[in-house]
Amino acid sequence: GHVKKISEEDSDVYFNSRPQMSKIGAWASPQSTVIADRSVIEHQFETLSEKFGEHPVGRPPHWGGYVVVPTVIEFWQGRPSRLHDRILYTKQNENWKIERLAP
Repeated sequence: GHVKKISEEDSDVYFNSRPQMSKIGAWASPQSTVIADRSVIEHQFETLSEKFGEHPVGRPPHWGGYVVVPTVIEFWQGRPSRLHDRILYTKQNENWKIERLAP
């Protein structure tokens, strides 16, 4: 399939639907960067929690979302016998073609 970044407006709507602590966590975490240890983000979270308190927390400029629009999905369920279940969904217009694949 394909992936596209959602709009600033849609990012705001989703961010604003999240709990207060989750919003503060978004500000506290320099996501995907190397940190010395967990105390780095815990300290940042504590500092920001005191700063924001119960006030509204706006979306950080680096925070946003993506939409994944699949065209093919495979579900796999392993079995000890190696006779795994594999189910393939392929998008065809507005419908999904469903096929079983051999393991």
